[in-house]
Amino acid sequence: MPPFNQLFTMHGTTMIFFSAMPIVFGIAVYLIPLMIGARDMAFPRLNAWGFWMSALGGIILYFSWIGGNGLYGAGGAPDVGWFAYAPLTSPAFSVGHATDYWIIGIFVSGFGSIATAINIITTILCLRCPGMTLRRIPMLAWLNLVMAVQVLLAVSPLTAAQIMLLIDRYLGGHFFDTQAGGSAVLWMHFFWIFGHPEVYVLVLPAFGILSEVIPVFSRKPIFGYSIMVAATLAIGFISMSVWAHHMFTVGMTSYANAFFVASTAAIAVPTGIKIFNWLGTMWGGKLIFKVPMLFSVGAVCQMLIAGLTGIMLSAAPFDWQLGNSYFVVAHFHYVILGVIVFAVFAAIYYWYPKVTGRMLSETLGRWHFWLFLIGFHFTFDFMHIPGLLSRQFLRFSSWLTSITPARASAARLPERCWKYRSSSRSVCSAAASRSLWVRGQLIVAIRNYLRCGCSAPSFLVQFLWPAAYVNGIG
Repeated sequence: MPPFNQLFTMHGTTMIFFSAMPIVFGIAVYLIPLMIGARDMAFPRLNAWGFWMSALGGIILYFSWIGGNGLYGAGGAPDVGWFAYAPLTSPAFSVGHATDYWIIGIFVSGFGSIATAINIITTILCLRCPGMTLRRIPMLAWLNLVMAVQVLLAVSPLTAAQIMLLIDRYLGGHFFDTQAGGSAVLWMHFFWIFGHPEVYVLVLPAFGILSEVIPVFSRKPIFGYSIMVAATLAIGFISMSVWAHHMFTVGMTSYANAFFVASTAAIAVPTGIKIFNWLGTMWGGKLIFKVPMLFSVGAVCQMLIAGLTGIMLSAAPFDWQLGNSYFVVAHFHYVILGVIVFAVFAAIYYWYPKVTGRMLSETLGRWHFWLFLIGFHFTFDFMHIPGLLSRQFLRFSSWLTSITPARASAARLPERCWKYRSSSRSVCSAAASRSLWVRGQLIVAIRNYLRCGCSAPSFLVQFLWPAAYVNGIG
């Protein structure tokens, strides 16, 4: 079990299931009753049970360091990645019980998440004080209501998939065993139908925090409350139909690719509406840049950049070239760290006096913000560049160089991206514009090759014209 694979698996699993989700659930459980005039959550004991189930899942996962079979009898953590793709989870490639601890830990924590989601939905719908209609509840309550519905819809398929995986490993099932008629891609569908809505499960509460903090420090009510609610509902609805954009590289049909390209692009519309509403709230307001507002503005700016790279990856040809690269890793961490964690820090600085009766230091808070902001951008801005230097772009470069000297200049896309690291424009937008231009040049080159009776390299035809590749042109 390579230690890197173990650390990678435990890092991803811990950050998503046992850090981010408990944090957003904890903020919701504490603040929602106060905001809607309820004395407590609808089911206090279910609330406690959900917490302890989540904690038990984490304990089971980390017990794998002791109980999992490793080298020379030592403990070993799971090393199948936080997404646990088949066939890596089969007994042939995952010897011992480390993966079993991962499966059971996620399975148990899933029950805790579902219990908390039921509690949040019931509390918001049934325990509002008189006069507190759905059109009057704070945005934080609206966003957590949609988040809780998403948890019910997204965690349930993952829980079912964990049961199927255990059956495969111990009861002779073949759900994900391709050699026995199963499908490894089936696991990918089960995981990502949870995995991408999970991003919105985490980011919607962060949006709720921003929608509470920004109006206070802008000295204005939230701009466009009704539109914000409509955008929230749209995000919740569309987010359940975008999961397979994580699977463009597995060879889906052109119809499936087209659908998930369209749905992924569509979800940018309500997300963009929220950004404009926050900007509209700040526009003309009397801005006070206390620490919570600094973290909120940073989260809004980084959400814009994360959205731009997300739109880039929603284009299937672009995703074919950069799938499974550090470009995707940088985009994901922009959302998780640049938006969600920044919003959580804004919430801590904003509501800490409410919880404890004490103010946090403004000076130390500003040091915290600027050091964290600089460290974040130094880490993840430049992480996009190794993705742009991926193998597919290098293959394009070598082929373009062999065509003509004029088109050879287009092959220097990765090097050109470096020139933008100090400019005001982001590396991401520069890469997007030049990638579209290079792709157009490639299509023209292939067309000329085909007209003169020559055959273009098959990998280019496959990437740019999948239907032509299937028909045998390549």
